[in-house]
Amino acid sequence: MSILLAVFLGVVVIILAILAIYHSNLKVAIIATGVVGLFSSIIYLLLSAPDVAMTEASIGSGLTTIIFFYVLNKIRKSNG
Repeated sequence: MSILLAVFLGVVVIILAILAIYHSNLKVAIIATGVVGLFSSIIYLLLSAPDVAMTEASIGSGLTTIIFFYVLNKIRKSNG
């Protein structure tokens, strides 16, 4: 059961990564990147690596997404 869930989440991560690369709206791309990090942390948890899962969840999906939105907001304010 956990193997099927890991494979399913892996496919979803690949689809979301492609969405993040090719989507023209930057907000959607940033959210897709954050969800990729969140689903990756679930995969790490299923593979019995809780320390890596916690690091990926906190930094990969949490902090990085917040920094991306902060920088996007700064860029838009400086352009006009």
